[in-house]
Amino acid sequence: MSNDPLLSSPRVSIIVPVRNEAKNLEIVLPLLPDVHEIIVVDGHSVDGSQEVARRVRPSVDVITQTRKGKGNALVCGFERATGDIIVMFDADGSADADEIPRFVDALIGGADVAKGSRFMAGGGSEDITFHRRLGNKFLNLLTNVLLGTRYSDLCYGYNAFWRRIVPALDLPAPDIAGAQGEMLWGDGFEIETLLNCRFAENRLTVVEVPSVELLRIHGESNLNAVSDGLRVLRTVLDERLNRWGRTRRRATTPVFSPSVREATTASPNRSAPPAPVLEESVNTAG
Repeated sequence: MSNDPLLSSPRVSIIVPVRNEAKNLEIVLPLLPDVHEIIVVDGHSVDGSQEVARRVRPSVDVITQTRKGKGNALVCGFERATGDIIVMFDADGSADADEIPRFVDALIGGADVAKGSRFMAGGGSEDITFHRRLGNKFLNLLTNVLLGTRYSDLCYGYNAFWRRIVPALDLPAPDIAGAQGEMLWGDGFEIETLLNCRFAENRLTVVEVPSVELLRIHGESNLNAVSDGLRVLRTVLDERLNRWGRTRRRATTPVFSPSVREATTASPNRSAPPAPVLEESVNTAG
């Protein structure tokens, strides 16, 4: 085991986006491991989700997202997090809490991102339909061709990464007001695809982790196979077209250190390190 405290015992922040998931939170929150912090980001629920979260897990940090959509909820959680590692965890019961250690192990082992995959050996899904599987396969192949990645599962939201990479992902800031309460690009379900594109764009080391998607416990999914599939397609095409401009901007303004061994909160007496240079891509997904 490394003598570096950041690698031997990283602080883990679990981000749980929620919108009217009170019944599921009753079951899901007690199953989460004791970590540095669990942040429930509520999407203006009307079923008492916030109250249930505080009752079943008193230590949980409950906040309300600034706009609407899963993407905005996650970004609000990313901004709130103070741990070394961020884990994205759905509240509907589809994610298996027992898999969290394997994501953390992948990061400690040297990855920048641990990406869940239902379609690699050891993974699976109890929920995906034939048409969703077919659509995911097409979108996954298109993304790998356009972005030079080797992902096996593009549209899966169970991921973990070092918090230090968040600034480089260039996600829509939580404090930007949407026009008449509308979502900004990146605020919706396209967030998982957007993140995967930005991981590749920033040449991060991505390790896929086998994951089994479980059935939702209560309620119905807010996903729509057609409209959300088109949204994912638009995300991939937009990311490919706009990638050059963002890459050029980052080349002159680096925003994060490539070292996983550098703590995310420096001592106030320590001088700032020199501006880092982004690493070459070592995408080990697939």
